[in-house]
Amino acid sequence: MLQKNRSFSRALDILSDALLLLLGYLLAIHIRFHVLDGIVSVPLTSGYVLWFLLGCCVLTVLIYNSLGLYSRHRLIRRGTGMATILVGTTVGVLVLATLFYLYRVENFPRLAYLFFWMFSSLFVIAKHELVTQVTYRTSIGQHALHVALVGNGRLARQFCRDLEEDPQRGIVLCGYVSAVERPELGRQLGSYEDLTTILEEYPIDCLVVALEAHETQYLNDVLSAAEKEGTRIELIPFYNDYLPTHPTIEIVGRSKMINLAATPLDNPGAAFSKRLLDILGSLCLLIVSSPLLLAVAIGVKLSSPGPVLFRQERIGKDKLPFTMLKFRSMRSDIDHTGWSTDSDPRKTRFGSFIRKFSIDELPQLWNVLMGQMSLVGPRPELPRYVRQFKEDVPLYLVRQQVRPGMTGWAQIHGLRGDTSIEERVEYDIWYIENWSFGLDLKILLKTVFGGFMNSESLTSKKEAKPLAGKRP
Repeated sequence: MLQKNRSFSRALDILSDALLLLLGYLLAIHIRFHVLDGIVSVPLTSGYVLWFLLGCCVLTVLIYNSLGLYSRHRLIRRGTGMATILVGTTVGVLVLATLFYLYRVENFPRLAYLFFWMFSSLFVIAKHELVTQVTYRTSIGQHALHVALVGNGRLARQFCRDLEEDPQRGIVLCGYVSAVERPELGRQLGSYEDLTTILEEYPIDCLVVALEAHETQYLNDVLSAAEKEGTRIELIPFYNDYLPTHPTIEIVGRSKMINLAATPLDNPGAAFSKRLLDILGSLCLLIVSSPLLLAVAIGVKLSSPGPVLFRQERIGKDKLPFTMLKFRSMRSDIDHTGWSTDSDPRKTRFGSFIRKFSIDELPQLWNVLMGQMSLVGPRPELPRYVRQFKEDVPLYLVRQQVRPGMTGWAQIHGLRGDTSIEERVEYDIWYIENWSFGLDLKILLKTVFGGFMNSESLTSKKEAKPLAGKRP
C-alpha cells in the first residue's frame, strides 16, 4: 500500500507542470509583444498555434517523465531535478520553434523563444522546489506514514538500514514487534502476541512484516491482528533476495506462482514499443548522420590500408551470434584479437579520434535496424568472453535475455572500457528488470548529452607492446 496513493499526486504533478509551461508561453508573448512593442493583439494564442503549443507542453512533460522527474519515493522527491527540467524544456522549445518554422508562423522573434524557455524553466523548477520543501517539512508530521516493523532478523535489520539511507521517504518507524529484544532496531513495542493491543494503542498506518523462515508460524496471527484493526500490511518475504525487482504472479487454481525470471519486455506490447523505437530511431539516425558516415568512411580509408568497416562476431539475444559492425580504427595488418589499451599501438591516429568520440560505433545502427541489436541494452561480448564470464560472474547470461545495445544503463554510469565486469552486469540486470520506454529515452538523452566521449587517449604509441587491459 506504500505505492497506492501516488497515482493521484503524480497526475496532479504532471498536470501542474503542463499548465506552468503554458503560463510561461503566455507570459513570454505578453512581455515580448505587449510590453516591449506595445502590440495589443497578437495572433499567437489561438487556432493551430494553440494546438502546437499544447502538443509542445505534452511532449515536454513526457520528456520530464522519461527522465525520471516524476519518480517518487513516498511523498518526497530526492532533489529537484533541475537538470532534467532544463533538458526537457529545451527540447520542448526547440520542437515548438521547428513547428513554427515549418508552418510559417510569423511574428515570432527569437527573443520570445528565449523568454518562453526562461519563464517555463523557472516556473517548473520553482514549483518542484516548493513541493520538495513543503513535503520535507511535513514528512515527520501528519503527512508521514507511521509503520511498525514485525520481525527481528536479517530482513528487519536491512529494512531499518534502507530507511536510514533514504530518510526523505516520509516514513516514520514507530518501533518493532518481536519475541526477543533487538536494540539496534530501535524501540520494542511488544511481542507477537501483543500485536492487537499494540495496534489499538499506537497510531500505526502500516505493518511491515519481515519474518524470517523459522518465524512463519507467527504470520497467521500477525495477519489476523492487522485485519481485525484494519491496518495495512506490507510483506517482506524470507526469500526476498531471490525476487526480481518486478515479479509477476501467475495463478493456477488456488496456486499462486511467482515468476522469478519475468522481465517487463516479456510483455508483447512492451517488446513491440521497444522494437518500434529501435526501427524508427536507427532509420532516422542513419539518414541524419549519412554525411558524417561518408566523411568517416573516407577518413578511415585514407588513414591506413584496409577495409572501412571492422566486422566481429558477438553474442546477442538468446545467446545467438551475429556480426557487429564498426568503423575500423586499427591497422589491418596486425592481430585484432587482444583487448585494447588506452594508447594502443594498433590504433591509427584517425582511429583514435573516432574511438574517443564513439563515432566508430555508428555503423551499429545497421545492426539495430536489422534487429540484431537495440539502441539501448547491455553491450555485446565476444563468444570466448561470454563462455568465460558465465562461469565466473553470477547471473551473467541474464544479459542475453534482451538484444544488446549501442548504449546502456551501465555505460551512462561510466562502466565502459577497463571497469568491473561484476558491477557492469549488476547494472545490466537492473536495466532488464526495470525496463520501461521512458528509461530507454532517459538513457538515450543522457548518451546524447555527454555519453559519447570516453576516456580513451587521442594518441597511440608507435611500437607494439604486449596487449592487456581493456576490451576491444
